Amino acid sequence: MSEQVKCIPYELAMKIVGNVIEEEHIHEPNRRILTVYDKQGHELCWYDAEEILAEVKPANPKDKDSIKLAAVEAIMHQIPEWVVEDLRKREAQQQKTAPKCNCGS
Repeated sequence: MSEQVKCIPYELAMKIVGNVIEEEHIHEPNRRILTVYDKQGHELCWYDAEEILAEVKPANPKDKDSIKLAAVEAIMHQIPEWVVEDLRKREAQQQKTAPKCNCGS
């Protein structure tokens, strides 16, 4: 039995997602993925492009921009909760390794 993935609210996804880019899968040639990046350009997660495109209903199915907009909109409703945990861990690690300022005290 597979575990149901919990997703973050759309509003939170809008705050953390910076871009969604269609790319070739690194290990599977001829397979396209939609990679989600945060506002700092770090990869958050990815989706199979064919699966996402099969579930969306673009306003104008012949227009590439309309298709991409519909795909991104669908993805924004499917960002898993573990993405937020990964972001928190990354931020905590960056704080540990950030140089301390000794100026002005």
